[in-house]
Amino acid sequence: MAIADPLAATTAAPPTGKRLSGRLGAGAIMFMVVAAAAPLTVVGGGFPLAALLGNGAGAPSMFVVGGVILLFFSVGLSTMSRYVAKPGAFFTYVGYGLGRPAGLAAAWLAMLTYTTIQLAVYGYLGLTLGTWMDDHVGLNLPWWAWALVLVALVGVLGYRHVELSARVLGVLLVCEVGIVLVLSFVVLGQGGADGLSVDSFRPSTVTAGSPALALMFCMAGFIGFESTAIFRDEARDPEKTIPRATYAAVVLIAVFYTFAAYSLVQAWGNGFDKEIADDSAGFVITTAHMYLGRPGAEIVNVFLLTSLFACVLSFHNVITRYQHAMSNARLLPRRLGEVHEKHASPHRSSLLQTATALVCVGAFALLRLDPFLKVFTWFSGVATFAIVVLMALTSLAVITYFARNRIPGGIWKTWIAPAVGLVGLGWVTWILFDNFPLLMGDVDANGAPRFGTLTIAFLLVMAAFPVFGVVQALVLRRTRPAAYQHVIETISE
Repeated sequence: MAIADPLAATTAAPPTGKRLSGRLGAGAIMFMVVAAAAPLTVVGGGFPLAALLGNGAGAPSMFVVGGVILLFFSVGLSTMSRYVAKPGAFFTYVGYGLGRPAGLAAAWLAMLTYTTIQLAVYGYLGLTLGTWMDDHVGLNLPWWAWALVLVALVGVLGYRHVELSARVLGVLLVCEVGIVLVLSFVVLGQGGADGLSVDSFRPSTVTAGSPALALMFCMAGFIGFESTAIFRDEARDPEKTIPRATYAAVVLIAVFYTFAAYSLVQAWGNGFDKEIADDSAGFVITTAHMYLGRPGAEIVNVFLLTSLFACVLSFHNVITRYQHAMSNARLLPRRLGEVHEKHASPHRSSLLQTATALVCVGAFALLRLDPFLKVFTWFSGVATFAIVVLMALTSLAVITYFARNRIPGGIWKTWIAPAVGLVGLGWVTWILFDNFPLLMGDVDANGAPRFGTLTIAFLLVMAAFPVFGVVQALVLRRTRPAAYQHVIETISE
């Protein structure tokens, strides 16, 4: 249940923004956040990189490790959602636990996270769609032209009621998960290339190569599941719906990734490492062609496109709701907090996000950035690093909040599980920092990561966002103390 804010002063009225509404069930919310994780994209793109640069055939085990860490994190996140009944998610929870300046730092870091992952996927999607259209229709346009068309389509869906997006995402998610399961069952049914084995989970295989690098890429595949809380105002019975959707999303993603990755290893058997090294970009398509024939490979290719589209649509909805929540907290212009009378959507926030994506894609085109090696790689690297930092801060905030306010939420939910999650996320944060140059493609002549100009520039930009949030909080405290008292109040009563 919700409790009174122990930080809030009684002298100031809460903000008067408008509240979203809806009757989304746990399944609908789960569809949206799992779609944001882009399962087929991770299986076809993230997993091959984890195997190639990480621990080879042991990479499937890293999805298990990542899932366990995030399951512990989810316990604290879900518990916090019951006692802090507001849809701001990261910045609200961090604000309640670690104070308003930290909350605003988390708010701007979250905005950076979800904006950059969406931009990264637009680069990959524009390139993939352009290649497919050129091969099948003969229509040859630059990647950014296709990306702009998709930005507009996502904008139309995001402008309307969230239940429309949920239905679209549900259909697309079932399709991409379905084709991967078909491929996996066919591979296992045929006994793979050399007979089935469990070598992927043997300690000697798991610890071979660089398991830390594999974990880094596998963790990126979970981005989006944590955004369940942002849909709180649009959920049916949120005290039950949000925790159910969160746990279900983590478990489903982890089990699906592990099973699919294991099946792909079995598809090549002893030749897995060589195939990954020779064809990491087209690995899943090649595997589908071998086991499902050309029609199966074509279906996988099409569903890869829909997977990427589902990803950007889902993150568009998440970002617009963050902006809406921040508007109601008076951190962004008030008009972004308006709700459409007919569609019950944060329509102005959606329009702003669409405009932001259009401007950024246009800038990438003018700068002639490679859509995969630069747009996708750079911005997905930033998003991965930022989201893990945010989750670590949230775990710390949960522990601090319940300890400081002496709320009897149960030692497992308020201390043990969040602490385990914090340790795991702290470890992953260090791995990401240590290998961040690799995500940026910043390597020396021998291929070793280095903290060169590009890496340092991106790290400074990442640091600038939370620093801006802290400065905004301090300025607000000095100039508008009454508003500062309610800066983490993201809804109006």
